[in-house]
Amino acid sequence: MVGIPMTGLLRSEWVMARYSQVVPCNWGQVDVIRWLDPHSPLGYAVADARNIVADEALKGNFEWLFFIDHDVVLPMGTILKINEYMIKPQAPIVSGLYFTKSVPSEPLIYRKRGTGYYANWKMGDKVWVDGTPMGCTLIDVKLLKAVADEVEEYIVEGRKVKRIFETPSRAVFDPETNGWNNSSGTEDLEFCSRVIEHGLVEKAGYEAKEYPFILDTSLFCKHIDFSGVQYPSRGEELAFMNYKDDAKVG
Repeated sequence: MVGIPMTGLLRSEWVMARYSQVVPCNWGQVDVIRWLDPHSPLGYAVADARNIVADEALKGNFEWLFFIDHDVVLPMGTILKINEYMIKPQAPIVSGLYFTKSVPSEPLIYRKRGTGYYANWKMGDKVWVDGTPMGCTLIDVKLLKAVADEVEEYIVEGRKVKRIFETPSRAVFDPETNGWNNSSGTEDLEFCSRVIEHGLVEKAGYEAKEYPFILDTSLFCKHIDFSGVQYPSRGEELAFMNYKDDAKVG
């Protein structure tokens, strides 16, 4: 299943990249497009859209879910590479690489929380990570099932779905300091952290590792805004073209 959370606005660059992909032989696919509610509180609409798509994947007995966000422009050959990961599974989550929509732009590739982006890689590497974005991401539906078994249902658009994805926004009172501790984040890293902390990688049939997900930097996507600017916009990716490192997959 291909899941596309969207606001209703698509750049022509996105459309051409999405529908110009080479379709592998004997390929079966269903597109599920979910609208983001523009009236939802900032940060929550994306998680709701992902939960509806995940619910469709679970109820439809699909094997894999491939998220493509409406602002992530796929490189040519993406579907062919994704197909290989489905035929020969290596990890429950496989993500492409893209950068933040900012200047300067940073790669969305993570090991550990609160440490910034992971930089010890070069273009073309397959990097084991513990945090990936969801804009060009393949997920084994067995992993979604493992998460769904642990979370509660809630109502979105009049239907009950499992809260598989959630945008963290918490406020906890600390009686020792007599103050409140606030935390927030994104639904993608929250999902990755939950999967690891609850041992759900093994439950989905994969080997438990410190960094259990693959980010394939050869799937280098562009992050596009509604004005057509594609990020990284100032060549920030060039810093990773000849970076010498010892990152290995295995």
